[in-house]
Amino acid sequence: MITNQIIQTSISELAAITKVDFCVMDLKGNAVAETYSDHNISRSTIVNFVNSEADSQVIQNQHLLKIYDDEMPSYILIVSDTEDSYKIGKVAVSQLQNLIIAYKDKVDRNSFFQNLLLDNLLLIDIYNRAKKLRISAEQKRAVFVVETKNEKDIDAREMVKELFSSQNGDYITAVDEKHIILIKALNYGEDYSDLEETAKMLVDMLNSEAMTTVRVAYGTIIDEIKDISKSYKEAKLALDVGSIFYAEKVIIAYNTLGIGRLIYQLPVNLCQIFIKEIFGEKVPVELDDETLATVNKFFETSLNVSETSRQLYIHRNTLVYRIEKLQKATGLDIRVFDDALTLKIALMVVNYMKYVESMEY
Repeated sequence: MITNQIIQTSISELAAITKVDFCVMDLKGNAVAETYSDHNISRSTIVNFVNSEADSQVIQNQHLLKIYDDEMPSYILIVSDTEDSYKIGKVAVSQLQNLIIAYKDKVDRNSFFQNLLLDNLLLIDIYNRAKKLRISAEQKRAVFVVETKNEKDIDAREMVKELFSSQNGDYITAVDEKHIILIKALNYGEDYSDLEETAKMLVDMLNSEAMTTVRVAYGTIIDEIKDISKSYKEAKLALDVGSIFYAEKVIIAYNTLGIGRLIYQLPVNLCQIFIKEIFGEKVPVELDDETLATVNKFFETSLNVSETSRQLYIHRNTLVYRIEKLQKATGLDIRVFDDALTLKIALMVVNYMKYVESMEY
C-alpha cells in the first residue's frame, strides 16, 4: 500500500499550488495526511459516507470525496471550503488514485520478478501477469547479479536504481540482502560486449561513489521473459565459479567460465580420484607460494619462458630451476603443453575441493 508520507507530500504540493487545503482520512476516520486539521468532520460522519453509495458529499461547506483502489473506497479526501473546491478535489482524487496504482504496480512488479527469478510461477502465469503489469514478454534481456561486500548496502542499491530506469525496460530487485539483481533490457544490436561495458560501469561507479567493493556477474542473453530465471541462475553460477577459480576477477560472465564451469559440476569423489591418480599423496596444494606464483605467470604468458622471467623480474636460469624443481615434485614438466594442461586443471580441481570442504563447515 502507498505510504502516508507519499500522500502527505502529494497533498502538500497541491495545497501550495491551489491555495486549497486538504485532509486525507482512512475508512475509519483517522487522519492519514493533512494540510489543515480544523475541518470538524467527525469519524462517524466519515464512516457513514464510506458506507453510502455517493462518490462525493458536502458537509459544513466542505467537500468529501472517495478515493478508490480497484473500484473500492480506499481513502476519503476532505477539501476546504472554496469556490472551486469540488473541481480541485476531483483533481486531487485523480492524482492520488494514480499514485496508488503506480505504487501497486511497482510492488507487484517487484514481487513478479522475484517469483520469476526463483521459478515460483507457472508458464501461463508468467505471461498473464506480464501482460497485466504491462511488461514486454518478448524482449532481449540479460540478468546481472551485483554482490556487495556488506549486507544491506543501501547506498549501492539506490545508485543502481537511479542508473537504470523501468521506463527503459530495466528492473532492479533482490532476493536476499547481499545481492542486487539487475534485469537489463537490450536494444537492437546490443550484444555481450555491451553487457561487459555495463558490468564495468557498475563496478567503477559503486567502487568510486558508493565506496563499496563489489563483484558483478551476468548470464546469457535471453529472448523471452520466461527465460529470465535461466539467465539469473547462470549469473549466480558465474559468481560461485568465479570465486573459486578466478578470485582475482571482479567481473565474471557465464559464457567465459570455460573449464571452471565443468569442474564445478563434478562430484567431489571423482575429483579426489583424479588428483590421486596424477599426484599420489603429494597434491599441488602443498606447493609453496613462490612456485604457485611462477606457475600462474607461466600460464598467463602462454608457456613463454623468456616473457615469464621478464615479468617476474628473475633470470631465465632461475625460472628454469623453479620449473625443474616443480617437475621433481609433481612429475609434470609445464614446458610441455600436455603437462601444463594437466597441472592447470589439477590446480583448479584442488581449489574446488578446498571450496567444497569449506562449505561443509
